[in-house]
Amino acid sequence: MLEIVYPQGVLVAGVDEVGRGPLVGDVVTAAVILDPARPIPGLNDSKVLSDKKRQLLSTLIREHALAWAIGRCSPSEIDELNILQATMLAMSRAVAALSVQPGFVFIDGNRCPVLPMPSEAVVKGDSRVAEISAASILAKVARDQEMIELDARYPEYGFAQHKGYPTKAHFAALAAHGVLPEYRRSFKPVATQLALNGGVLRS
Repeated sequence: MLEIVYPQGVLVAGVDEVGRGPLVGDVVTAAVILDPARPIPGLNDSKVLSDKKRQLLSTLIREHALAWAIGRCSPSEIDELNILQATMLAMSRAVAALSVQPGFVFIDGNRCPVLPMPSEAVVKGDSRVAEISAASILAKVARDQEMIELDARYPEYGFAQHKGYPTKAHFAALAAHGVLPEYRRSFKPVATQLALNGGVLRS
C-alpha cells in the first residue's frame, strides 16, 4: 500500500464498485471499516487476486472488519439514471448500510458520491488504501456469485465465464438467445439486440 494520510481520531471507511462495464446485472458496491486491532494481510485490488484468494479474504473481511455493507443499483435503475449516477447511488447506499457510521470515507476513483461525512476520491485506491482494497474484494465476490447464480438459470449465456462483460462469446449468446430481463437495456449492444428482436424480452 502507498502512503495515504488518514484523518486522525475518526473511523475511516473505504468504498469501491464492481460491475460498471457488464451488460447484465446490478452494479455492486461495498463499504468497509477495518479494525486496526485485527489486520488482514494480503489485501489488494481484487482484480489482481486469484478467485481462491478473493474468497478467502472476503471471509476474513466479513469476520474481522468493524463494519461492512453491500450496496447496489439494479439494471432498471442503471437504465433510468445512467451507469455513473447509478454507481454513485450504490456507493452511498453501501455507506448508509454500515452498522457503524464512519467519520471519513475514501472512494476509489476520481469522484465521490454525495455523503453526509467528508470523503476523498483516490485514483487506483483499490491498490493504495487497505479499506478500499477490502471493499473491492467484497464487491467482486458478491457480484461474481450473482453471475454464477444467473448462469445456473441460463447456462447457455455463459455468465459464469464472462461475468456479464461484453466479450465475443457473450455477444454471440445474446444474439442467439435474446435479451433477458436482467440485461441493462440502455447499453448499446443490448438496445441493438432488443430492437432486432422487436423489443421482446426473453422470459
